[in-house]
Amino acid sequence: MTRDRQPARTPRALVGGAPATSYTLEFDGRAIEVQEGQSIAAALWGAGVLSWRTTRGGGAPRGVFCGIGACYDCLVTVNGRANQRACLVPARPGDTVTTQEGTGHAELGD
Repeated sequence: MTRDRQPARTPRALVGGAPATSYTLEFDGRAIEVQEGQSIAAALWGAGVLSWRTTRGGGAPRGVFCGIGACYDCLVTVNGRANQRACLVPARPGDTVTTQEGTGHAELGD
């Protein structure tokens, strides 16, 4: 028995949304496409980047864990400013985002 296939229902189709304005930011020298309204974490996830910080002690990779700004696992350096929570910081056109190693303050000796 075969079923008639219906078009896939997507959230965007259900609400009648249109594609958002897009732009790019730079992450570790790589151009990342961002849709207007995305956080830096959402933009990185959308580009397939799952880790953008290393821990102080062992250099273990970290990315988004809680997604609400409580855990601090998603820290990045944005436009030279360390310790920014990627899940809370809105992505802006032309931002430069870099992987944060340890505390993000190399001059303090990590």
